[in-house]
Amino acid sequence: MSEYLNQLENESIYILREAIAESQNPVLLYSMGKDSSVLLHLFKKAFYPVEINKHHKVPLLHIDTQYKFKDMYQWREQISKNHNLIIYTNPVALEKNINPFAYSSSDYTDIVKTQALKQAIDKYDFDLILGGARRDEEKSRSKEKVFSFRDQNHQWLPENQRPEFFKLFNAKKKSGETFRVFPLSNWTELDIWQYIEKEKIDVCPLYFSEKRPVIRREEKYLMVDDHRMPLKQNEKIYDLNIRFRTLGCYPLTAGILSEAKTVPAIIDELKHNKYSERQGRLIDSDSTYSMEKKKTEGYF
Repeated sequence: MSEYLNQLENESIYILREAIAESQNPVLLYSMGKDSSVLLHLFKKAFYPVEINKHHKVPLLHIDTQYKFKDMYQWREQISKNHNLIIYTNPVALEKNINPFAYSSSDYTDIVKTQALKQAIDKYDFDLILGGARRDEEKSRSKEKVFSFRDQNHQWLPENQRPEFFKLFNAKKKSGETFRVFPLSNWTELDIWQYIEKEKIDVCPLYFSEKRPVIRREEKYLMVDDHRMPLKQNEKIYDLNIRFRTLGCYPLTAGILSEAKTVPAIIDELKHNKYSERQGRLIDSDSTYSMEKKKTEGYF
């Protein structure tokens, strides 16, 4: 297994070096999740002995919806101490109080994530955005190229993507066009956790089982993370041992019942799991606003 993980690592490092060599103003999108943590670790390896710190020219970018888990914000504080971290929120979302309780998941996601990301790219004039998305996460992402071409309007169109034969990447673009680059494309969720174990990478504590306050809604376990979470009639809060396989906005991200409190326990759990980690992302279940449609409109 170590040899296999080394192969994945070498491929990702090669992609990272190619991406940085072809860009004028790159940025690494950091979501506080496990994939972002692995990607940042690989980025540091790719350019060692150059130190990736607050003074490094490639910043990290966090698109803040204002509704992330409290543990994610605490994790962000730790990351910001040692890294050049840009935090961006769509000002329209703040002005109009766009929230996941009063708005549909599709409208909410478009304003606080898609539009915010496009605004940040334009504001800072980034031409290449590194991200931790993987092809095994969701069916539309399986179509994604490693170097994902976006036009001047940040749109992803399948017919405009470039072939990637023999790991040769065509990163040529005109002014205003951008690339989203995914060095973890060929990794799986299990690969990520086995690499975390191998490299001893720290990740947000939400991934580990702990007794947390949750409600049961539409067959999903939602964590009541702060006072803003409204309860429906007859809903009760229970303290249950849950963990999260993927992290997002807390009202739209469900946890799973689990006793996995360590990385080896998570790996063992995953080996017996038949469901995608994104089963807990409520935005993915909106069939009228699929991930592919979101991507076409500029979602990561």
